[in-house]
Amino acid sequence: MLDIKWIRENPEALDAALAKRGAEPLAQSLIALDEKRRSAVQKVQDMQSRRNAASKEIGAAMAQKNNELAEKLKAEVADLKVLLPAAEEDDRRFSDELNDALSRIPNVPYDDVPVGKDEHDNVVARVTGEKPRWNHTPKEHFEIGEALGYMDFERATKLSGSRFTVLTGPLARLERALGLFMIDLHTREHGYTEVSSPLLVRAEALFGTGNLPKFEEDLFKTTDDRYMIPTAEVTLTNLVREEILDQEKLPLRFTALTPSFRSEAGSAGRDTRGMLRQHQFWKCELVSITDAESSIAEHERMTACAEEVLKRLGLHFRTLTLCTGDMGFGSRKTYDLEVWLPGQNTYREISSCSVCGDFQARRMNARYRGKEDKATKFVHTLNGSGTAVGRCLIAVLENYLNEDGSVTVPDVLVPYMGGLTKIERAA
Repeated sequence: MLDIKWIRENPEALDAALAKRGAEPLAQSLIALDEKRRSAVQKVQDMQSRRNAASKEIGAAMAQKNNELAEKLKAEVADLKVLLPAAEEDDRRFSDELNDALSRIPNVPYDDVPVGKDEHDNVVARVTGEKPRWNHTPKEHFEIGEALGYMDFERATKLSGSRFTVLTGPLARLERALGLFMIDLHTREHGYTEVSSPLLVRAEALFGTGNLPKFEEDLFKTTDDRYMIPTAEVTLTNLVREEILDQEKLPLRFTALTPSFRSEAGSAGRDTRGMLRQHQFWKCELVSITDAESSIAEHERMTACAEEVLKRLGLHFRTLTLCTGDMGFGSRKTYDLEVWLPGQNTYREISSCSVCGDFQARRMNARYRGKEDKATKFVHTLNGSGTAVGRCLIAVLENYLNEDGSVTVPDVLVPYMGGLTKIERAA
């Protein structure tokens, strides 16, 4: 959430940032709404002050035996008591309207973010590795998995409907191996603390990360008004909500391997084959909580941690700087990692690493205090996939396919596969 004080002082900067994102200018309408709120606040304060002053004046008038003045003052206090609730209601209404409007405004991009409309305007920052060269014809992951006999979409549909997958045998183990490899790498070598957190959260947590109110249609809601997490970013980031941290203890780095649940409300007809876009999938999430001075460097570090997963798996990928029109709602800058999928003959996103500045912290009221400072500041938050397990499974299947239809297990995963080096067709 943006600071209304900053908007009042920098209306042109806000509208310029919104224009970069392809949105209409909003600064003047927000300032006008804030004027109503400020006027309502002032009216309440004036009425309360006058009520308190008049109450004291009643005592003084009675002490002077000025009954006429005392009665007049009593009538004034009685009138104020009647009028004050309506004024307080106006205060609450305008405050709620302003907060709701602010909660729906996207974050302001950093100056070095490329300006563009959509994914076609993203900029390649670097390319890692090379595309595999084979004598045999590449295949898509669902062709490979079904031919092996360990990937079943028909049974998944019977159980849950579309956009679900049943994995069995060595493919189920390969999915688990990928997740364990990622969480071990990030905790043992990258300094992240593993967290086991709830999969069900309250609306406040989703508001904190910016998923609510704007993106409710993307969420699964339960009958008791909780939500299934769309990503562990929600729980890991909200670990510091409504807290004041010591600056010397920052950065905090958290990671979690959890299922994620998404309705995919806006993806009708897209990626309907296979397990590329699912309602339920495993993901290894990375979250950092930093001070204002460290967040940009932490963004580069986090992205490098996610890249290391793909490097060790021997996968070819590229790192993109997303343009203003393709960035997420709460991001100030985002790097996407796109892995090469030979079966599709294209790159597909497998990780997204974003720095959010204090945007989420304002929504969560998460702050920090320096050793010598009495004043507090909002923390800066970052999040990234380290990486999406299902998409990583897809990449391994397509990039390690052998001519006979078997799939070689990447060396780094062999210990997690109980020594299995190749996945072959089910007998």
